[in-house]
Amino acid sequence: QVQLEESGGGLVQAGGSLTVSCVASERAFNTYKMGWFRQAPGKEREFVAAISGSGRLTYYVDSVKGRFIISRDYTKNTVGLQMNSLKPEDTAVYYCAADGSGTRWPNLRPSSWGRGTQVTVSS
Repeated sequence: QVQLEESGGGLVQAGGSLTVSCVASERAFNTYKMGWFRQAPGKEREFVAAISGSGRLTYYVDSVKGRFIISRDYTKNTVGLQMNSLKPEDTAVYYCAADGSGTRWPNLRPSSWGRGTQVTVSS
């Protein structure tokens, strides 16, 4: 099972930018679809963005389209989420997830989760 560790969370003002990153322990990193989820206080965890194993395909929840960019670096086994034009409603714990199951794109069935990193957007 791949181990995931997030970093890069913090406090930012509305309209600002922040990038969170996730490093994966798995050598076969390119065989995993990777994704980001988030969970706000009192709410269920929700999907945010996904990137295919090849990196050629990306998919976003409507609320972040045009503002967030997911990417991956195969030399460092990392996946990043660049978040621009942040809004207070983006405040949440952001989780990195890995899916090696071969589920049809763009569906994700994560088998591994990171511990999460807090992102807080002040108004």
